[in-house]
Amino acid sequence: MRVRFIYRLVLLFCAFWVTCYSFAQSVRVPAVPLLTHDPYFSVWSMNDKLTDGQTRHWTGTVQPLIGLLRIDGKSFRWMGTWPQSIPSIGQTALEVTSTRTTYRFEEAGIRLEVAFLSPLLPFDLEVMARPISYVTATIIATDRASHDVQLLFGVSPVLATDTPTQEVLWSRSRLRGMTVLRASDFQQPILEKAGDNLRIDWGSVLLAVPDQSGASAATEARETAQSNFAAGKPFVSDDLDMPRRASEGALLAVSLDFGHVGSGSVSRHILVGYDDLYSIEYLKRWMRPYWRRKGMTIGELLETAEREYSAIDRRSREFDELLASDLRQVGGEAYADLATVAFRQTIAAHKLVVDVDGQPMLFPKENFSNGCISTVDVIYPSSPFFLLFNAELLKAELRPLMEYTRTGRWRFPFAPHDLGTYPQANGQVYGGGERTEENQMPVEESGNLLLMFTALAKVEGNADFANRYWAELQQWAEYLRQEGMDPANQLSTDDFSGHLAHNSNLSIKAILALAGFATLADQTNRRAEALEYRDMSRNMAERWVQLAGDGDHFRLAFDKPGTWSQKYNLVWDRIVDLNVFPPSVARTESQFYQAHLNEFGLPLDNRSDYTKLDWEVWTATLADNRQDFDRMMAPLQRFLRKTPSRVPLTDWYWTTDGKQQGFQARSVVGGVFLPMIANHEMWRKWESGHQK
Repeated sequence: MRVRFIYRLVLLFCAFWVTCYSFAQSVRVPAVPLLTHDPYFSVWSMNDKLTDGQTRHWTGTVQPLIGLLRIDGKSFRWMGTWPQSIPSIGQTALEVTSTRTTYRFEEAGIRLEVAFLSPLLPFDLEVMARPISYVTATIIATDRASHDVQLLFGVSPVLATDTPTQEVLWSRSRLRGMTVLRASDFQQPILEKAGDNLRIDWGSVLLAVPDQSGASAATEARETAQSNFAAGKPFVSDDLDMPRRASEGALLAVSLDFGHVGSGSVSRHILVGYDDLYSIEYLKRWMRPYWRRKGMTIGELLETAEREYSAIDRRSREFDELLASDLRQVGGEAYADLATVAFRQTIAAHKLVVDVDGQPMLFPKENFSNGCISTVDVIYPSSPFFLLFNAELLKAELRPLMEYTRTGRWRFPFAPHDLGTYPQANGQVYGGGERTEENQMPVEESGNLLLMFTALAKVEGNADFANRYWAELQQWAEYLRQEGMDPANQLSTDDFSGHLAHNSNLSIKAILALAGFATLADQTNRRAEALEYRDMSRNMAERWVQLAGDGDHFRLAFDKPGTWSQKYNLVWDRIVDLNVFPPSVARTESQFYQAHLNEFGLPLDNRSDYTKLDWEVWTATLADNRQDFDRMMAPLQRFLRKTPSRVPLTDWYWTTDGKQQGFQARSVVGGVFLPMIANHEMWRKWESGHQK
């Protein structure tokens, strides 16, 4: 009896452990990243289960990836909705880490695990810049029997077009140790189109199949590939009837034969990539992707990526585990969940290219906002991500803007807003463009750039980068001296809220930017200038407290009593050691926010119930204790888990129901990493290279 009782206890414990483990490994996120590299090569699943819908580009346009599994002669669907006649496999878990998405399935006595790895390691530009994802399938029997198993993975040529009606070509080639399938738009209109809701229609999508036992690859019509696979036949010929519409073109397909699978797991992997040839047009120059800077060909890149697969897989796992641990240490589980989902999205809204002098240049796209490229008030909220992981990438974002201001085309005394419309960075298009001051963001962008240069100087321990552009920074500081204390009726980064005069949060930005300029002057031995601007900023901060004070909080605008707003710009006072505002300002605001939280977060200000995700995290960081920070993170985790808007993480949503108001897949979510740099010990740890 005693033995039987202990045995039952063991069984109960095991069942409980398995249940907890499965729950821990199963997450629900608004959209699941699969192949995430840049604004054009970005494929997601926007469903809880991988078989509940077709895979899509971040814009929502269908870009089909197809997955089938054959177990002992019976076919199942593990990815996508085609063909509906084949039953879907049972999905048991989903795990999302910073660089990897892993699905687990169980059916007919086997367990299938499929991992999508996009190794976006920001401290290693060689690896991060590669437009290559690894897809790894691992199979094991769960019933102590042996099962005959084959897996099909297919890539639609639609991934190489803007619309599925464009005509495509496809081909097969051989490299050392692998077969490569390719699909391309027939016309190849390189860098011709600029805009927001667009997909790439030049270059080629690639499916690379390493030589491994039982691998068979071909470019076949979708129906032919499926019927051959279902019948257990290998792919032996290619469809040569081309060009055809992308939606009707040949599938880039691979069939992987796992043979008889028992209690020992068996793994196979493939590579999915995109060769865009040229990536960005900057001041009328066509820019090559960074990975091509030394003349590397796409074939050499695929061979290198395959050769380094094991090492990259290991490094990515180690990076994910260390980052997750540090995120939890800084902000708890809710914060770690949010930052993890934001990681790949942040990088994938950028394109890394190389300039004529070999310098990296990083261009963000303002996704589903207006399609602008290199928007200053998009770079600003994402800057904590790059300040944490690799300051060289923030410099690579700022360099194109600063060189543009030196051309003489930008003739205003304040900083520009953007460089054009993605992927054409040929000059500002927002507001009055290069022509007039109408609908510009003069205080906003000038303050943003000065603060980012200040933060770079802190992390690098010198102001050499700022010194290179001193004339421009000095001009913008002078503008803020004149216009920043009490901003005129103008736009800020929250331009969807409209123009606002006497904006207190914008005034904070100007005051801190001037204090930052004083710090930069100190670091470049401009002592008199440093003293002048430091005293000025402190005097302005004292005046701000008087103008904005409204009892238990501070106003939205100086002339509007009874109003309030998130003072997210205030975080830099502590992060870059400016210490201009009394600590009581942040403490007062933080306490006030606690009483205004809605179910899914803190409204941006008193005028509406919508909010901005990046600013919420910055505002939460104003708290001087972990308890208040956690209170503000809890609604954000709720938003992450329950939002009905199934899109790559939106940063503009309603705090009452969690629905998207606008924007998606934007790089600004990199701002959620700000608590990591607000913790100076953690910032030093990552800056010093411990993550490598």
